[in-house]
Amino acid sequence: MPQGQVELVLDARAIIGESPTWVPAEGALYWIDVKAPALHRYEPATGATQEWKLTSDVGAFALLEDGNVLVALRLGLHRLDLASGNLTLLAPPPFDPALFRFNEGACDANGRFWVGVMFDPLDGDPPVQPGRLHSFTLAGGLRPEPDAAELHNGMAWSADGRVFYLSHSNTGVIYAFDYDVADGRLSNKRVFATIPNKLGIPDGAAIDVDGGYWCALHGGGKLRRFNADGSVDRDIDLPVSQPTMCAFAGPDLGTMFLTTASDKMSEADRNRERYTGGLFRLLTGKTGIERPLRVR
Repeated sequence: MPQGQVELVLDARAIIGESPTWVPAEGALYWIDVKAPALHRYEPATGATQEWKLTSDVGAFALLEDGNVLVALRLGLHRLDLASGNLTLLAPPPFDPALFRFNEGACDANGRFWVGVMFDPLDGDPPVQPGRLHSFTLAGGLRPEPDAAELHNGMAWSADGRVFYLSHSNTGVIYAFDYDVADGRLSNKRVFATIPNKLGIPDGAAIDVDGGYWCALHGGGKLRRFNADGSVDRDIDLPVSQPTMCAFAGPDLGTMFLTTASDKMSEADRNRERYTGGLFRLLTGKTGIERPLRVR
């Protein structure tokens, strides 16, 4: 596949495909559909797929050391037993689930699961409210963190784990924080980059070995790579307008996978973007860094 060419690998027709996560030990990519709530698994080598249906909107997930999965549902953090599909509550939602849901999550090097919150009311048109960023460990439970936004996205760490990236999507700002790896504390919040409104909003992200921050521009139909200093390196145009998150994958972490969404698109737009909601892959010419995957 030529560098920069974008290839459809699954015509998944997801409402909101999200959170592609490469699991090297399995040679498999896991991802979720937020609104047709399910966890999905895809093996690039064979094309095999699996699906675990969930009971409410799912905003993020991470692996557990017992071989199962933590899923961040609108109704709380749950343990998903992959053999039976059963769910066990680990922590109730720290918000009113009629107004908010979890959105975006990732583990740090010590197994602390960071999870954002999105204002996404189930009914009516209530005034917009910010949701609080949280972190979670099995021993300590949910811990509120010093950040709030209408929509958290774009979580990633630098290769040494000392810089944490987080976007406030609805305001178009990507922030960087100093990160204390030992105790998981944030400090020195500053603007890393901004996205003009005409290019959509900053969504999910991934880091490469050169410190580049790759960001899906939801609504703008692009992947944008930022250099480590926040300057724009380049854009890759996509065949769909609503990319949601990218992840490096494959044995050498040299292939990028991309989830996309069809949510809130008109019928005409869906007809024009035939494969919106699909799972795509491409070669960027860059290699990713290995991501911590398991909650402790």
